[in-house]
Formats: sequence, C-alpha cells, structure tokens
Amino acid sequence: MGGKKIIEKPALTEDQRDPVKQKGSPGKAEEAGSTKVETSTPSDVTPAQILEVVGSMGTREGGKQARVKLLSGREAGKIMRRNVVGPFKIGDVIMLKETEIEASPLKGRKR
Repeated sequence: MGGKKIIEKPALTEDQRDPVKQKGSPGKAEEAGSTKVETSTPSDVTPAQILEVVGSMGTREGGKQARVKLLSGREAGKIMRRNVVGPFKIGDVIMLKETEIEASPLKGRKR
C-alpha cells in the first residue's frame, strides 16, 4: 500500500567493471609498453601555408588574420584570408577544416 518500489539495475558487463581491460583481449590487460598511438589526418582537412600576417583581431588580440596558400585539395594553390588563433609564424603549415569561406577583411588600424 504505502511501500517503496524496488527498481533493479542491469548487471555491469566486464568492460564496465574493469576499464583497464581492452575489448580485443578479454581477461588480459594490455602491456604498458605496447600501446599504439595513431596519428592519421582526417580526409576533410586541408593543409595551408601561412604567407603573411595581415593584422590582429579584437581589442585584446585574440588572434591574427593571415593570408594562406592552400597546399592540396580541390582548390590547391588558392590564396585566401583566414583567422588564426594561437602562436604561428610565416611559413608554418596549418590544417583548415573548411576552405569555402574566406574571412572578412579587418576594420580599423593595422598592426
């Protein structure tokens, strides 16, 4: 009548109980020295080389605007203006997620 309801939770699988164990080798943990790190680049990024720094963005210099040259992809060789955040220098290669839209020109004083 006024009793509490008892809700049963599903049992945990072996992977949920012990996250150290790998799915590929049940019952065995991977050795510490045999871990692999894959460094593959996704197919939807395009490398671009920085040609010149156009100016800085924002009042607190949150980033800089640069002219870059696309190195591969459908529009290889195209020079476009992009907003770049973080440290970089002329000649660095950056990876762009999209190459369709060019950044709008900076307004105000150039630095």
